[in-house]
Amino acid sequence: MPTPEDEARAKAKAIEDNVRRVIHGKDDRVRLALLALFARGHLLIEDVPGTGKTMLARAIARSLDLGFKRIQCTQDLLPSDMTGVAVFDPHSLTFTFRQGPVFTDVLLADEVNRATPRAQSALLECMEERQVTADGQTYPLPPLFFVVATQNPVELEGTFPLPEAQLDRFALQVQLGYPTAEALAQILDDQRAGHPIDALGPVARREDLLAVQEAVRRVTIDLGLRRYVAALVEATRGAQGVVLGASPRAAIWLGLVARAHAFAAGRAFALPDDVQAVAHAVLDHRIILDPRARLAGRTSADVTDDVVGRVPVPVVPDGPPPGP
Repeated sequence: MPTPEDEARAKAKAIEDNVRRVIHGKDDRVRLALLALFARGHLLIEDVPGTGKTMLARAIARSLDLGFKRIQCTQDLLPSDMTGVAVFDPHSLTFTFRQGPVFTDVLLADEVNRATPRAQSALLECMEERQVTADGQTYPLPPLFFVVATQNPVELEGTFPLPEAQLDRFALQVQLGYPTAEALAQILDDQRAGHPIDALGPVARREDLLAVQEAVRRVTIDLGLRRYVAALVEATRGAQGVVLGASPRAAIWLGLVARAHAFAAGRAFALPDDVQAVAHAVLDHRIILDPRARLAGRTSADVTDDVVGRVPVPVVPDGPPPGP
């Protein structure tokens, strides 16, 4: 008889397979994007226009039978356009809070770095505390609140770099890149009579996603591996050319996403391989380099590679750890 973990893993695979019906040739990117959802984090997708960022976000949303809203970020977007605004009721002579689009399960913030810093900051409380404070009142967001934000590289005209505090609130950042010639040919074939996203339907309900997220939390990570995660994060802070290394929040997400990776791989315990598999997606966008290092061609991915190669890997048992 299947265990609850087996059923949750089957549902997670169904979601992944459904998204892959639209996103071709990027199986590893799709897996990483969904790990953010399974770990109850938020996802940032960065790449140049036309590479499928918005399509990936829409495919994830359509695969879930959840509430979905989209914000198209522009330079004239106001914070209240996202969180909501108090509206005066002439009949009761009182102000009533009208909820904004953030009051949903899955929120797509498309081209988030085209919004001004003032508008971007409106998402900080929403993402971290899953609530909105307006006019002295606090309004809770849905428990499954999940932000998928897309952005174009900051060197393109008309964009505003996300502040470090907001970048740190994204569990993962993925970059899709251009499809291969074979994948592009498949995309062209799929869209001869219409777009496949139009035929994509939900394959998971609210309780299914909750079961997946709870199963991820039950994946064990032993003391040696927790210390390994902490050592990796700490090593980023003293790396060459680094102005701002990974935060304690990064360590929390590195451990959680590694557990989600182990869950997706069919294990009830995490290994160093799981940590290393998600290290770039969790750490790269949190590492800020000084101008001299950037001019020399050094990237945050180089820092992560150096840290992963330098920090000793713990020896773990072949089976689940005996205790915490």
